Amino acid sequence: MGMMIARMLPVAFALALVAAAPLGITAACAQENPLQNPPPRPGVVPPSDKDDNPVAPAPAPLRTPAATLDRLFERLTAAKTPEEAKGIANLIQRRWARSGSDTADLLMTRAQSAMKDKQLELAIELLDRVISLEPNWAEGWNQRANALFLAGDPIRSMIDIGEALKREPRHYGAMMGLGTILRQQGDDKRAMVAYRRALEVYPQMEAVKSAVESLKSEVDGRDA
Repeated sequence: MGMMIARMLPVAFALALVAAAPLGITAACAQENPLQNPPPRPGVVPPSDKDDNPVAPAPAPLRTPAATLDRLFERLTAAKTPEEAKGIANLIQRRWARSGSDTADLLMTRAQSAMKDKQLELAIELLDRVISLEPNWAEGWNQRANALFLAGDPIRSMIDIGEALKREPRHYGAMMGLGTILRQQGDDKRAMVAYRRALEVYPQMEAVKSAVESLKSEVDGRDA
């Protein structure tokens, strides 16, 4: 019984994050930007709300990296063809691939090369260092989840998927990975939850659409 509970905990953790993850603009971006509305300095009278120059153009909103990423996700959801969506997804993945640390980025590149060469122990070791350097980088957790899955450790892989989704709730790659693991373990119902959540973010993702179609009759029929 203890072993069964231990195996189910990462599944429940990751699926809870998938189910609760908000789509669209993140909470941090939804808040008022303090750079656009700084507090008045001591001794300085703040300007009146009345517009003394009605013809003056309104200042352009700041284009922060988070705001740009939000816009890309909006375009991804609205894309009409797989080709259009793939181009937008590539732009999203380029942004995900940047940690902000040259050292972490270099270690990530080496880890990905190690995975391609099937040097999985080395890849995991490098990704351990990436996560130590940049613990809030979702892609670090996602890539270690990939390495752990390839190394035959699906439980730890699901734990890392949960950590990736906690940092980037819209990570459709992590959702797809979770669905793949659950499907391989015979848990088709939970796999469908993860796959359908991925499609809410990336509706034109062909691999996930195919997986949903292949599971739909069995899972939906079982629920009926």
